[in-house]
Amino acid sequence: MALSSDTDDSNDGGSSDPLTVETAATKRQRFNFSDGTLTSPVPSSSDTTPLATLPFEIMVEILSRLPVKFLMQLQSVCKSWKSLISDPKFAKKHFRLSRTHHHLLLTYTNPSREFVLTAYPVSSVFTQVTATATQLEYPLNNRNRFDLIVDSCHGIICFALDQRFALLWNPSIRKFTKLPSLDNPKLKGSYTIYGFGFGYHLFSDCYKVVAVYCYESDGSYKTQVKVLTLGANAWRRIQDFPSGVPFDASGKFVSGTINWLASRDSYSSWVIVSLDLDKESYQELLQPDYGQVTVVTLSLGVLRECLCILSHSDTFSDVWLMTEYGNKDSWTKLFHVPYTGDVGSWPYTKALYVFEDDKVLLECQSGLVVYNARDATFKTPEIQNINGWMVPEIYQESLISPCS
Repeated sequence: MALSSDTDDSNDGGSSDPLTVETAATKRQRFNFSDGTLTSPVPSSSDTTPLATLPFEIMVEILSRLPVKFLMQLQSVCKSWKSLISDPKFAKKHFRLSRTHHHLLLTYTNPSREFVLTAYPVSSVFTQVTATATQLEYPLNNRNRFDLIVDSCHGIICFALDQRFALLWNPSIRKFTKLPSLDNPKLKGSYTIYGFGFGYHLFSDCYKVVAVYCYESDGSYKTQVKVLTLGANAWRRIQDFPSGVPFDASGKFVSGTINWLASRDSYSSWVIVSLDLDKESYQELLQPDYGQVTVVTLSLGVLRECLCILSHSDTFSDVWLMTEYGNKDSWTKLFHVPYTGDVGSWPYTKALYVFEDDKVLLECQSGLVVYNARDATFKTPEIQNINGWMVPEIYQESLISPCS
């Protein structure tokens, strides 16, 4: 069976443009993408075999399981496929079915002090001796502008720029949008934007970016929090941060919430502060029971779409996973990672990815390291086309547009 586009120019654009399915008998059937119906020509008396059929639902199921790169190429096959592949509902379906298509984004500065973005499938870190990173097209003309990778959500990566701007970018489809700038708050004393967050809430079906201002007033630190809903024209203020100030510059998106590790009045105690993106209200999450281990410091992350804690002691780090969000009893220790002289003391700063249940990719002071829990060995990935210090971020490829 061959697929071809109808050449009638009267069907110009739009989801109503039909897909023509040509059978071996050269008879044609037409799919209508607006309602998924199938129409067939009246068979002639010379037909000796029934027409082959390709139900619309089956075609969608096939296409929704293909990699984004291939789907972007298929958009040029015919108008109908372009209409389907660019449809937001199809993009969401494709995302749900492509949970294994993760990539490692690496950002570094070249000798000209320009920011360079590269990426490659994260599985190659574990399966290949040497991986080659592909350079991505930087979304801004000025490649010297870059502050922070805030987070990734549904394949969209949020950047913070100059502490006043945010940029949403989907590297898989090469689309980005620059969000309205933040107004300077009217605060007493000096201030800084110390925390950002980016995420999505299913119930309200919207993406939100959060900015947390921190400032000193009367000898103590206070906060002011603003939120921008994607598609809105201005930031708006919400309830202030409830506990101290964010210890993490980037909040972690999990289950419709953004989570920060925060300090109370002193930096000797930590709490996990969660912001519900739908209700725009806060709660504190209870941490794991660390037992007799003296925890020196913590870092927050996301593994397998679950909240993750990397707890550090003097000689090892433990990787904890909250398998049921908000349930303290669901904290599970996934890995116990010892320190080695090759990666320094207190070396691991972020848990990035788990592969085949027994390998974990960690960010460390010297770059990246893979720990294999099965045989307690370490591997340092060799990545071509990367020079110098880099910032890693995991993202899942998707067709979802940041330009909503």
